Amino acid sequence: MASTTALFTGLSGLSANSRFLDVIGNNISNVNTTAYKNNRMRFSPMFNRTFSMGTSPSDSSGGTNPGQIGLGITVSGTQRNFNNGAISATGVATDVAIEGDGFFIVQSAGEQFYTRDGTFQRNETNDLVTISGAQVMGYTVDDQFEIVEGNLVELNVPVGTLTLAEASRNVIFNGNVNASGTVATTGSIHETRAMYTDALLTVPMTGAENLTVGGNDLYIDDGAGGSFLALEAGSSPVITISGIEKGGKDIGEHTFSFTDAGTAATLGVDAYGSDMNDFVAWLDDILGLDSTSIDGHDLGGGITINGSGQIVITGNEGTVQDLDIDTADLVVTYPLGTVGSPISQPFVMTRAGESDGESVRTSFVVYDSLGTPLTIDLTFVLQETIDGSGTKWEFIAESSDNADDNRIIGLGVVSFDANGRYLNATNQAFSIIRDNGAVTPLTVTMDFDSGTDEISALTDTMSNLAAVYQDGSPIGTLSNFAIGEDGVISGSFTNGLTRTIGQIALAKFANPEGLVDAGSNLFEVGPNSGTPLITAPLSFGTGRLIGGALELSNVDLSQEFTNMILASTGYSAASRVINTTNELIDQLLVLGR
Repeated sequence: MASTTALFTGLSGLSANSRFLDVIGNNISNVNTTAYKNNRMRFSPMFNRTFSMGTSPSDSSGGTNPGQIGLGITVSGTQRNFNNGAISATGVATDVAIEGDGFFIVQSAGEQFYTRDGTFQRNETNDLVTISGAQVMGYTVDDQFEIVEGNLVELNVPVGTLTLAEASRNVIFNGNVNASGTVATTGSIHETRAMYTDALLTVPMTGAENLTVGGNDLYIDDGAGGSFLALEAGSSPVITISGIEKGGKDIGEHTFSFTDAGTAATLGVDAYGSDMNDFVAWLDDILGLDSTSIDGHDLGGGITINGSGQIVITGNEGTVQDLDIDTADLVVTYPLGTVGSPISQPFVMTRAGESDGESVRTSFVVYDSLGTPLTIDLTFVLQETIDGSGTKWEFIAESSDNADDNRIIGLGVVSFDANGRYLNATNQAFSIIRDNGAVTPLTVTMDFDSGTDEISALTDTMSNLAAVYQDGSPIGTLSNFAIGEDGVISGSFTNGLTRTIGQIALAKFANPEGLVDAGSNLFEVGPNSGTPLITAPLSFGTGRLIGGALELSNVDLSQEFTNMILASTGYSAASRVINTTNELIDQLLVLGR
């Protein structure tokens, strides 16, 4: 007798195989979906109708097996294949592929999702997002561009907007200083005309003369038995220097103002304001004259007022330190007006000596923390030749960009052995004062012996010196970036610097097959997936990242077409069961007519 049970058994086969076709069709449809993971359906038989539980063996019987009839098929579940797909290079900087078991972490509408699809892009605010607009999560960097792990943040790649400058910290030098050069003995000498404190030219200036309230007028000989009023007291004269050259290099324009009595008293200078000694000390700083003894050596520079009332300016030793001072380089003005008629160029200069000594100067640029370029002059002067033991050179670092009046920012002595090799140096750093809001002082270390780059002291026709490397940089804008296998996003700036600007984080699951598909190539944590382990790439089996590439679908078309044949065959066979059962029922009904 035909059984209606067979109808439902066949129906279960139709239903199961149609669901099988659904899965196959979805796999085939997603054969070109980035990082799509192949899904497969698993079947199991439905419960059975039991006629007999069977019997156990006995002395008279060998036992019988259970008597059961199956009642159809059911879908036991689906299973994703999370094996890696092939990697395809795209050349797009924002594309990223995972070679391993990790998942990208993204956030949408405050909810966290996970994906293998690394098709990222930048939005209008330079955030790194997925095609569907979900924010890519990772780690940010601190002020020193070091990765700050722990808290996930939305990654931002501000190409064209992020700017960066870096203060200099080190300078490396190379070259050779001529060990057979002449040892320095004197600097250039310039003298002014003698100045006097009265019109009769009987009291030579000593330096203590004040040119503010209560001070003394200064006079110079007119060459014809009379005198000129050179500097008038009581009118706060202003002395401007410009055009003075040091070794052929202009030291710039600088101004000295004599303080009035009130200001001077407030500063505690004296009751009458600044005097000529203050001006001489200021000029000494502006010209960068060195009389400091270091290791028994000094460059011999300085300014004095002699017993005849002359200002005597002695330059530093070394030919490249030679001063060129003309009368017109020192001009006096009187902003408050004058009673008498002082001359505008009272310091009539006469050169009385030339500088000597083997020397060399090099100029280089360093940068403060705001990226401001600062020009530094470094001079080496031969100070001593020691029989059988080598040579000693004093160096002087100067800068017109020093916010302090003193242009000298570093002094030291460099020693070489009898073979011309570098031995040691004192004070291998200089500090420059900044008043533009940058970190101050800026301290830079000078390296005279850096492996292949070193200074030697051998016989040559002349000395040569150069800064072959200096760090630090002016302002630069982020122009490009790349993502490394550790997820670190490295940005390159227009000033040549490269800095870390973030890091992509990955998640690892104990059972990735337990993730719940949320659509749009996104997954959610499922009851059986386990808690995500959030970490950096290359850690805990998450795998490495490949920038400029994408992971392809891992769908195997040949397998899917084979499964399609099997599903179609199973569907046809199940329909045949229903058709046959229907025919039997029809025959049964014929008997009843």
